[in-house]
Amino acid sequence: MKILYAIQGTGNGHLSRAIEIIPALKNRAEVDVLISGIQGDVELPFPVKYRYKGLSFIFGKNGGIDYKGTLLKNNLFRLFREIKSCQVENYDLIINDFEPVSAWAAKLKGVSCISVSHQSALLTENIPMPKQKNGLALKILKYYAPSMKQFGFHFKEYNPDIFLPVIRQSLRLAKRKQKEHYTVYLPAYADEKIIETLKVFENIEWHIFSKHSKQAYMYKNFSIKPIDTITFDKSIVRCRGVICGAGFETPAEALYLKKKLLVIPMKGQYEQHINAAGLADLGVKILPKFDVTKQKTIEEWLASDEIITVHYPDRTQQIVDNILSKCIVADEFSKYFVREF
Repeated sequence: MKILYAIQGTGNGHLSRAIEIIPALKNRAEVDVLISGIQGDVELPFPVKYRYKGLSFIFGKNGGIDYKGTLLKNNLFRLFREIKSCQVENYDLIINDFEPVSAWAAKLKGVSCISVSHQSALLTENIPMPKQKNGLALKILKYYAPSMKQFGFHFKEYNPDIFLPVIRQSLRLAKRKQKEHYTVYLPAYADEKIIETLKVFENIEWHIFSKHSKQAYMYKNFSIKPIDTITFDKSIVRCRGVICGAGFETPAEALYLKKKLLVIPMKGQYEQHINAAGLADLGVKILPKFDVTKQKTIEEWLASDEIITVHYPDRTQQIVDNILSKCIVADEFSKYFVREF
């Protein structure tokens, strides 16, 4: 069986999950990899056959999306050309992690495409939702990368087609010797704004991972670093707590590592507000914004020793097998697989 695994390259969560899913897929089939998007910082340790610009959003510096930068970086005519040229017809199955080029190419060319993504979970029933619904945002989530069948990842298994987070082996195997620093990853905020909010906590060592700085530098008790997987992993494994946006992978990894967690959803990104509702359901502290008006709440969080307990076992191969078994009839299953279960 020949599979095209297509990944959204905006942000780092989709790419981090792919590091674990791709080997599990390769145990069962022949797999090629496609990436679209321009905001990822994670390098895959596998060959990438297709790279597209796709559709990406650009992180701003005030807690939300840079809409002007997003408009300038995206080109709909280029996207249409990429969809038209995408060779999905060469594959038996497209497995899509919120990637629009291959999803729309498969829809237009009648090729089987399934969605395996965190976003798929956000469109299902029984998950926690924000009090204020956003129907337009949900439609964008639904049609951004359309598929025939959806499987999701979430912080809990809210229904049979939702799986627990995939945690990277590098974190599962890491030695968790805790130090006193705190790790901060807020890509939608400028370094200066983060420092301004946290500077009153002079006795705390802060590791800030920046989307806006190309060079590492020190300022008082702040260590500002560009995004680098190895450096970030070392920091998050050894930190006392994590302050981050309401994405999916970073909060899930922090919970798995038993770190205190403080989450700030991006302004105007409904997906992150749904994630925040899921994290609040676990008992995680959520801040509506990150600025000096929230210093008292941050101080209380720093003083707390409360750790949220989760159980995220290593089931990546089982998840992949489960998904494939639901998408392929039994005789084709055994015929196409490179290796048996």
